[in-house]
Amino acid sequence: MSHSKNILIITYWSYSDALIQNYTLPYAELILKTLPPNSQLFLLTLDKQKSEKSDFNKHEFINNVSIKYQPFGFWGIILWLKTIFILIRLIKKEKIELIHCWCTPAGMIGYLLSVLTGKELIIDSYEPHAEAMVENGAWKKNSFAFKLLFKFEKLQTNRAKYLIAVTQGMKDYSAEKFNHLKNNIFVKPACVDLQLFSFKNKKKSELMHELLFENKIVCVYAGKFGGIYLEKEVFDFFKVAERYWGDKFRVLILSAHQTSEINEMCVTSKLNTITVIHKFVSHHQIPDYIGLADFAITPVKSVPTKKYCSPIKDGEYWALGLPVVITNGISDDTDIIMGNKIGSVLKDLNAQSYLKSVKEIDELLKSFSSEELFEKIRPIAEKYRNFEIAKSVYKTIYGSR
Repeated sequence: MSHSKNILIITYWSYSDALIQNYTLPYAELILKTLPPNSQLFLLTLDKQKSEKSDFNKHEFINNVSIKYQPFGFWGIILWLKTIFILIRLIKKEKIELIHCWCTPAGMIGYLLSVLTGKELIIDSYEPHAEAMVENGAWKKNSFAFKLLFKFEKLQTNRAKYLIAVTQGMKDYSAEKFNHLKNNIFVKPACVDLQLFSFKNKKKSELMHELLFENKIVCVYAGKFGGIYLEKEVFDFFKVAERYWGDKFRVLILSAHQTSEINEMCVTSKLNTITVIHKFVSHHQIPDYIGLADFAITPVKSVPTKKYCSPIKDGEYWALGLPVVITNGISDDTDIIMGNKIGSVLKDLNAQSYLKSVKEIDELLKSFSSEELFEKIRPIAEKYRNFEIAKSVYKTIYGSR
């Protein structure tokens, strides 16, 4: 009989972050199900406030290791050096056998721990981060932060027992950038729990009435502005849509931004504030609110490394049968949307391109009912973003251990 196996999962996010709630914990639970009985998972989170830990008792399958957050930089490095000693003690005390890191920033600490303890290393959600930070303007290519992370990306790439990328393209990227030629890369895009995002979440009558969405054409965006995401350009797109559809058009923005920030962006793009409804809702309410929309937008900046990413929201939009307006060259998703004619691709960021996409969405909405669009688009989520993909990857990696 297999003995229990304890695993340390390292992230660079706070517990309250959607990337933990929607993108780490569901996968962690899948990992645990592949392990022998009595195995344990330990999850490292970087929390700004102690209160962010309070919900951990709702997830009894995992043990939280919470460290106070410091931004990446000098004090962030000092924090990680302290954290290394804390985690080395934890690895010894809890007999942890393997270090499983989410994304390459967390992989830096995972790499060091793997070297110091001899434990095997796995990098999950493997995609470029250092170059992406330069491309979106957050870092300079000659900065210490870029050089450090890029160096560690090479080190962890070549040390990891397994790499779990989000697109097939990462195999070529790792070979070109890091001279990585091993056949140990699995592909697992950002998957969706298809039971949580389903037809039952569509057009809830009480919410439609509350938000005055009856007889409206609603575009939803669930996410942030700035950083890797477009900002002013999105509101310029909304303005073009407003000009085309008139008062029938509404935008539903689900984000943690302050409403004052949203209103400022509306004013800059001369978008009527009445057109935009801004909400910050809990994670479990997201499916019902996304389900109110007729189409969605994924405004990831079209920079070279984004062909290796996997936007979580696309899978959720597809699972609810929504056509998606997406920027060019994003993951495999741009090609999927174009090839299946289930949305529109913004080839350029100008009024002419925005209008072309608005007209393409309008044609879809006129040609298919909401139910027909669901039947057309839902299978895309089932094929490309099904949790069964993740289950298969984790079973292959952990099931035979």
